[in-house]
Amino acid sequence: MNIIIIEDEIKAAKSLASLIGKLKPEAKITAQIQSIEKSVDYLTHNKEPDLVFMDIQLSDGLCFEIFKEVKIHCPIIFCTAYGEYAMDAIKANGIDYIVKPFSEKELQEAFEKVANFKNFFQQNIESNLDELLKAIGLNEGKKSFLVFKNNKYLTVPTEQIAFIYIKFTSPCIKTFEGEEYYLSQSLDQVQKQLSDEQFFRLNRQYLINFSAIKEVEHYFDRKLLVNLVVSCPEKLLIGKEKTTTFLQWLENR
Repeated sequence: MNIIIIEDEIKAAKSLASLIGKLKPEAKITAQIQSIEKSVDYLTHNKEPDLVFMDIQLSDGLCFEIFKEVKIHCPIIFCTAYGEYAMDAIKANGIDYIVKPFSEKELQEAFEKVANFKNFFQQNIESNLDELLKAIGLNEGKKSFLVFKNNKYLTVPTEQIAFIYIKFTSPCIKTFEGEEYYLSQSLDQVQKQLSDEQFFRLNRQYLINFSAIKEVEHYFDRKLLVNLVVSCPEKLLIGKEKTTTFLQWLENR
């Protein structure tokens, strides 16, 4: 079993490594990493481990930022000093945790849980993490997009985006100031990087920012017409099969 430890406290990392060596002498700790940036780099360029121990609060932010950059399919055990709210959310989603300072018994129970639910973790880790992020309010989404226009690279803050739509077969950002910037990713890929609370996928063509909505009207055939505070090249209509979901999204904002 290959294991990596993502923990910014050197003493805690050494203590965890020592306990792992005692309980699982056959296991190999292939890396001990202290930051989000180094974690992303390691997971991008190395073979995925069989198990990850991950602290929630790292030196450069919350560990959940890692999952926005790389997909991790192996089981993850969170090491945390967080309160009951966060821990309950983690436990409810089938990902185990050990509380600092952790004991040998807690670590043994964590290994047993991984063994018992190995197939569950492998098949469902991505959806579990999505639910976890939402449950503890950390799914804030991407902060900005890097774009290229007029031979220059620019960063467009997500908060300045009114909507993203398909223009000439490619996703295009429309800002509140009326500027437009093309993206190299697909609209589906862009949607995964945005906060579900802030952006809504109206249809196959449009992702809209809650802040860009001026008003919503009833339209023919039980559809809804969404009017934005910025100009839009076409009417934004929501079919009757999606109206309930959209209205719930508006209400829960």
